Amino acid sequence: MIDLYTWTTPNGRKVSILLEELCVPYTVQPIDISKDEQFKPSFLKIAPNNRIPAIVDHETGIQLMETGAIMMYLAKKHMKFQCEGDEYWHMIEWLMWQMGGLGPMLGQVHHFVKYNKGKSDYGEMRYSNEGKRLYRVLNERLEDRNFITGEGNGVYSIADIACWPWVSRFEWQEINLNDFPNVRDWYVRIAQRPAVQKGYSVPIFTTAVPMP
Repeated sequence: MIDLYTWTTPNGRKVSILLEELCVPYTVQPIDISKDEQFKPSFLKIAPNNRIPAIVDHETGIQLMETGAIMMYLAKKHMKFQCEGDEYWHMIEWLMWQMGGLGPMLGQVHHFVKYNKGKSDYGEMRYSNEGKRLYRVLNERLEDRNFITGEGNGVYSIADIACWPWVSRFEWQEINLNDFPNVRDWYVRIAQRPAVQKGYSVPIFTTAVPMP
């Protein structure tokens, strides 16, 4: 059994969606970041960086923070949603792209455009432009591909599961997905998966999955 410490953020949804896709049992431990519950000493013992999500795998005794590490661990343990051969490293490459680029930069878009609009024209322009650039990178990668990595048309993997929740906030980012048709089609393809629909509403329902 796995304990998942999480909240309704793109990073939290990465792991809940993966757990739903894996069909493994897990217990949800909500960490309400609007109430600063991520700073509780009990949570800091598991996630010293006071960020969700984190897991405790009672089967192996392993506890992990940081979504990239958690997703790589779960995919390897269950031998699912990962690429084989040389494509494995392309999967890791795009997982790192999400962790180092797509997530942090779109998070800044949320900060300046969604929550603090009008306070910094420079911040809004800088991060909105960078967000759109990253959408263009992903759109180009998805040309003639169903998924981000994998041979042929691609293989649905943790690279897709990591990127998708950030794109699911395209409305917060004032992004029109029709401007990025390959991303739009990829987004809808994944959004229709039952496990994604279920994992999106962990630990609580907020809204239905946004659709373009």
